[in-house]
Amino acid sequence: MSLALSDVKRLAHLAQLDLTDDQADQTLDKLNGIFALVEQMRAVDTNGVEPLNHPIAVLQPDLALRLREDVATEPNRREAYQQSAPAIQDGLYLVPQVIE
Repeated sequence: MSLALSDVKRLAHLAQLDLTDDQADQTLDKLNGIFALVEQMRAVDTNGVEPLNHPIAVLQPDLALRLREDVATEPNRREAYQQSAPAIQDGLYLVPQVIE
């Protein structure tokens, strides 16, 4: 896929950008370069390639992610924190209405 200069100008108009002809030409070259790179990446056969848990796993296959157990480490102090609040209801802080 490649773009034409008219496509770049249309995109610039939709994005409300004011591009000169020189800037549009440069943008066209950059965008077509990106599309060429995407096409090269699409051409690579990835059948049978397992996804990685972490990119460094390519270099160090024995790398294990150091994840901790998903457990609460702090006690629930909601009631203690809400004691100093001017107004609460059903465990929620009540504040004055600011938008009518």
